[in-house]
Amino acid sequence: MAIEVIQTDLSEVFLIKPRVFEDARGFFYESFNQRDWLEATGINCDFVQDNHSRSTKGVLRGLHYQLPPAAQGKLVMVLFGEIYDVAVDIRKGSPNFGKWVAQELSADNKLQMWVPPGFAHGFLVLSETAEILYKTTDYYSSVAERSIMWSDPALSIEWPLQGKPIVSAKDDAATCFAEADCFA
Repeated sequence: MAIEVIQTDLSEVFLIKPRVFEDARGFFYESFNQRDWLEATGINCDFVQDNHSRSTKGVLRGLHYQLPPAAQGKLVMVLFGEIYDVAVDIRKGSPNFGKWVAQELSADNKLQMWVPPGFAHGFLVLSETAEILYKTTDYYSSVAERSIMWSDPALSIEWPLQGKPIVSAKDDAATCFAEADCFA
């Protein structure tokens, strides 16, 4: 198989490790293959949008999500640099409601994180710069978009911060977890 699925502490969130072919010239791998994805994960979804962002060290983006009917699953990968990637379960009926998992993703380790609908997502840039590409299962919707405060003590996310992070004004004004619109 061309990809390996690695479980996290939250079973719905997992890592994808692609099969990488390396030699003196460099490397090659399929960053996504629908057939291999379905065979390895059992998840039949259509990715409809790719988002590419570039950020500098200390930038923290998130915690972002979209509500139904525009909820998004995200397949996150790093093209350049390194990030600390976080997914938070925001499904009220889930036994893991409010729990989070994190993983360092980098251009070197080539790991990808699957963040399913019903989870908020954010990341902190660890390298001098990082370029992140993520595939989404639904289109961006400003009406459905929501944010939870990245530093909410109710979540106790252990961000590997070196000083105060750089956040957008929108993320700085995000809702606390207790008041967030969550998934039913």
